[in-house]
Amino acid sequence: MEGVTYVSAPPTTRPRLIATDLDGTLLRDDKSVSRRTVEALAAAEEAGIEVFFVTGRPARWMDVVSDHVHGHGLAICANGAAVVDLHRGRRIVRVRELPAGTALAVVEELRSTAPGVTFAVERTGGIHYEPRYPQFHLDPGALHAPVEKLLAEGSDFADQPVLKLLAHHTELVPDDFLALARAAAGHHAEFTRSSPSALLEISGPGVSKASTLALCCERRGVSPQEVVAFGDMPNDLEMLSWAGTSYAMANAHPAVLAATTHRTAANEDDGVAAVIERLLELPPAG
Repeated sequence: MEGVTYVSAPPTTRPRLIATDLDGTLLRDDKSVSRRTVEALAAAEEAGIEVFFVTGRPARWMDVVSDHVHGHGLAICANGAAVVDLHRGRRIVRVRELPAGTALAVVEELRSTAPGVTFAVERTGGIHYEPRYPQFHLDPGALHAPVEKLLAEGSDFADQPVLKLLAHHTELVPDDFLALARAAAGHHAEFTRSSPSALLEISGPGVSKASTLALCCERRGVSPQEVVAFGDMPNDLEMLSWAGTSYAMANAHPAVLAATTHRTAANEDDGVAAVIERLLELPPAG
């Protein structure tokens, strides 16, 4: 099929579940969902295939796809730290938090290893930044303070679990920063990245897109072999390795291209939709 390359044998039956990343994967570069993709997602659900959006985005940034989730209505956000019900106003229904004490230990290690690093703290109620951290335009109401204050037990937000710690560096190469941070503090937490800049996303021990997707699939009696996954960046790697069938976007990071069983067209060319259309031509499993 045009735009799709099978590194190993192509699927012969429909999956029971599709898991797809959003930015750089399902979404076009302008953050829109194309008509072709909307139709493919609806057709998959109509055929009885569950679709999970699995993203590094927080719940409050899920409006781009809230109208396109069907059936269960759930999405996996913050790299697996939150399960969100898109049918109920993006309500967080499960949290896998990063303990504040663990986050502080990571901060200490990274300040020593990568001088100049700045931090942000993503909690269930929103994100807050250190003064020199580059602020997201989508979060204008964030508090600015040293990260030690943002993570303190007595902070105004201490009752909101930490989903992710974000670490940014203005000088280091993104992949080098990731390798450096994992070597220095990987024993404390999970480190990954999805931005083109040197921005690390840090989650609690054992928390990833893959581990939370596995929990959701286990509840449904869905095995990894019955899952097709799509992604483009290092924060997708565990999920793509866990799924029985995985597709890297043509625009994917080299590590993702190396780790996946198949390739599809770029996000700008509706690569996810192209595969779903092909999968729907296959007979159901069993």
